Amino acid sequence: MRLIYQIGANLYFFVVRIAALWNPKAKLFIKGRKEAINELNAFTPNENVYWFHCASLGEFEQARPLIEALKLKDENYQIVITFFSPSGYEVRRNYEVADLILYLPKDSKSNATLLLDRIKPCKIFFIKYEFWANYLLEAKERNIPTYLVSGVFRRKQIFFKWYGGFMRDILRSFTAIYLQNENSKTLLYSIGIDSIVTGDTRFDRVMQNSEKVSAFPSVEKFIDNKKCLLVGSSWSEDDSVICSTLNKLKNTKVIIAPHEVHESRIDAIQVSLTQKVIRLSDLNASTNSEGFDVLIIDNIGILMHLYQYANVAYIGGAFGKGLHNILEPACFGVPVIFGNKYSKFPEAFQFLKARIGHSVSNSQEFELIFNELMEGDCSAKVLAFMESQKGATTKIIKNIFN
Repeated sequence: MRLIYQIGANLYFFVVRIAALWNPKAKLFIKGRKEAINELNAFTPNENVYWFHCASLGEFEQARPLIEALKLKDENYQIVITFFSPSGYEVRRNYEVADLILYLPKDSKSNATLLLDRIKPCKIFFIKYEFWANYLLEAKERNIPTYLVSGVFRRKQIFFKWYGGFMRDILRSFTAIYLQNENSKTLLYSIGIDSIVTGDTRFDRVMQNSEKVSAFPSVEKFIDNKKCLLVGSSWSEDDSVICSTLNKLKNTKVIIAPHEVHESRIDAIQVSLTQKVIRLSDLNASTNSEGFDVLIIDNIGILMHLYQYANVAYIGGAFGKGLHNILEPACFGVPVIFGNKYSKFPEAFQFLKARIGHSVSNSQEFELIFNELMEGDCSAKVLAFMESQKGATTKIIKNIFN
């Protein structure tokens, strides 16, 4: 089975190499792995190295509270971070807490040997759903403690199939598995694997971030003490659900932060709206924003800060690409609305159960839920839920070191 696994891994990299001839992201994927070998050879580890592997940016945000807590515990420890995806590496390549950040070299026994020889980790952390067999088996052979952090499992995964024996062995190579929820623990127990439910470290991260937000006077002036809907990380599929309601609004401000901010995307949003629209790039503290109903955020990097101004948030992606971050608005006490394709996102189920999140299938449902939320105030309920979910980072550290 290991041979079949390796053939599959090699085939994947071959396909990406071909795609790199025209796809910029695939090109970064290949180029970054060539550079990774040189970076490894130039790295000088000390006696205490923690290695964190993250698939992409979202997993990095789950790792970050643990990374920073461990660094605070002992600043002499070195931190090595590997990424699988360019969308993680290219954004966080200069993360100041880490001593080395690089792409994970292709999963092979020789690369696993090289990486572990060069960084000499004393502990290894894989985040959420990364299970690279050669690296994990090599670490097990060397008796290096290896941990899965904020893991989530679903019945349809290969671990729970009759033919998934090899991947079950990979799971057994972890020293400890820390999970987000009880459902995952039950699934692992059904195949004879022990685990510990500690929660999702992202709750720790977003609650920390909410204490460090910046003020945006021009946005405050635009809102002008009115109620505000913030549409975060939206796609065209979301527009067709929400825009008919937005065009009916009176005495309510709307902020739209699309997932993509290129000109054609912003133009498409404006075409869908009959309300008077202004872009953030045209707005400053001295701009007369009176009479504008909708503010479109045409840059990136400030969405987290803007949730502080919302009464209700609609988070995009759950009609196609995948639900985006619903934790960020909630850490400001903002209830959340999202689409109906959220099965891979355990936090969505948590929000629905706590009734601080609401799923909609069409524009009629969106209008109904939106109006109900705007008429009420459940901010205390949302904040109480978010506070109750904190602490995963502390639980993990206690389990590892006590």
